[in-house]
Amino acid sequence: MTATPPAVQNTQLFTQRIQDALTITRQKMRDFDTVFPDDTSSGQVYSPRAERMVQTRTGPRMSLLGENVGWTTGFWTGQLWLAYELTGDQAFADVAAGQLPSFERRLTERIDVDHHDVGFLYTLSAVAQTRLTGSGEAREVGLRAAEQLLTRYLPSAGILQAWGELDDPEQRGRIIIDCLMNLPLLYWASAQSGETRYAEAARRHAHNSLRTVIRHDSTTFHTFFFNAETGEPSHGRTSQGSGDDSCWSRGQAWGIYGFALSYMLTRDEAFLTAARQLADYFLVNLPEDGVVYWDFAFRDGDGEEKDSSAAAIAVCGLHELAKWLPEAEARPYRDAAADILTSLCQAYAATPGGSSNALLLHGVYGKPGGDGVDEANLWGDYFYLEALVRHTRDWSLFW
Repeated sequence: MTATPPAVQNTQLFTQRIQDALTITRQKMRDFDTVFPDDTSSGQVYSPRAERMVQTRTGPRMSLLGENVGWTTGFWTGQLWLAYELTGDQAFADVAAGQLPSFERRLTERIDVDHHDVGFLYTLSAVAQTRLTGSGEAREVGLRAAEQLLTRYLPSAGILQAWGELDDPEQRGRIIIDCLMNLPLLYWASAQSGETRYAEAARRHAHNSLRTVIRHDSTTFHTFFFNAETGEPSHGRTSQGSGDDSCWSRGQAWGIYGFALSYMLTRDEAFLTAARQLADYFLVNLPEDGVVYWDFAFRDGDGEEKDSSAAAIAVCGLHELAKWLPEAEARPYRDAAADILTSLCQAYAATPGGSSNALLLHGVYGKPGGDGVDEANLWGDYFYLEALVRHTRDWSLFW
């Protein structure tokens, strides 16, 4: 008997895991239709988003249980839009579209939107809805979000400040590698509006990231500081990695995917080279099962936790990178992406009928702060499902 080729086996596995993910998502949206899950699970189960102090146009206040606040809610909405695209089931679209008013309200009342993650929030909600349904309302919300994100731009330095008030001496001039994934919102806004200022800011930020966050050994800083007035690079630090000089694995994954997207949106070869450089380091330093620890400082036997979300993000980035390379050069990245995704499917994915309402288990939010350690998280779920979509069909990106 002829053995089933590995590529066919992978496709069968990925297709089954998509069905598992859809079943879990359908069950989960009964509890999270008008309220949002928290950033991470507790005991592998998501609860409504906990109350927290948030900034608004009129000052700080305590949020409501399950309110659309924080930086991760768009990943849940994006998961719903992926489910709709996979199935055509209007129930998914109705719940996802029903969340748009809460995203619009955040902009109107300036609820927790003074940070760079506006790109994550609105690309996977308003932009995804616009791409899939042609909604004029969602388009306007997306354009307003891009305008809000542009308020973070410091023209003298050519960067989008990640966190804090723009005059905060502790945060002024600080970028983080994650922001590369927020830039597509600005490119989209330029394409929609015809105004080049959005794309120009995005491209300058990406170039300044390229020349600072990538170290000589192809590892990356999590965050980097600039002189906000002169644009002079200062120093790199970490926030969620093991140390300032270590390589936080999710940051490396953000860099692979973010620079690959910057290439897709600009065709600037420097970004493609950067994505490939970071990918090569990522792949050479994989543990035995292909799923990275939360920081590359750790290896098998160190007793540290894996970050399945970093692996899922990297799968998407490797797949995107491979699309833009000649076939002979693309194949190793595409094969590696499939291998990592296979490992996630076999040992890290939740299945229907279990106690978890997550898609992807064993992630890490922030180990130094003890946040979401060995738990599911919303971005892990989203990028895991996106990775499955990428490997089973010809998909038009939300980004």
